[in-house]
Amino acid sequence: MKKTQFLLLATILFFSISCKNTTEKKPEQDQPQDAIVKVKLNNGKLWEANSETTDGINAMLQLMNNFSEDESPKSYATLKQSLVKEFKTIIQKCTMTDEAHDQLHVFIMPMRALFNGLTDSDMNIRKENFNKINAHLKTYKNYFE
Repeated sequence: MKKTQFLLLATILFFSISCKNTTEKKPEQDQPQDAIVKVKLNNGKLWEANSETTDGINAMLQLMNNFSEDESPKSYATLKQSLVKEFKTIIQKCTMTDEAHDQLHVFIMPMRALFNGLTDSDMNIRKENFNKINAHLKTYKNYFE
């Protein structure tokens, strides 16, 4: 098994085990990893997120804002590591429950595949994934408070 595949599998397993409030997966969560987010609002209102989640998303946005797309492939790899670290922190400190928890997972899980694109050998794919992650993170405030 390639090292990258092993790391991806280990990361997925880690996330599956570490989230304290797992619930049954709903059909709308069976979307492709790079699909547009299909988070539902809480009867027209924003979901209440725990502060650690919001802090993690804000830290990821800051990482994206501080990054220059003209950076080297090594810089993209470093960005990926930093984003994954924040992602893991969000999962580890997950205290949300019920539907708010489910909707958070609908929001954050598509980013996993996009992170991997940051280290693709094709610079265009790296930039495309960078832009998708950036746009995705900016929509957090449309669903969570």
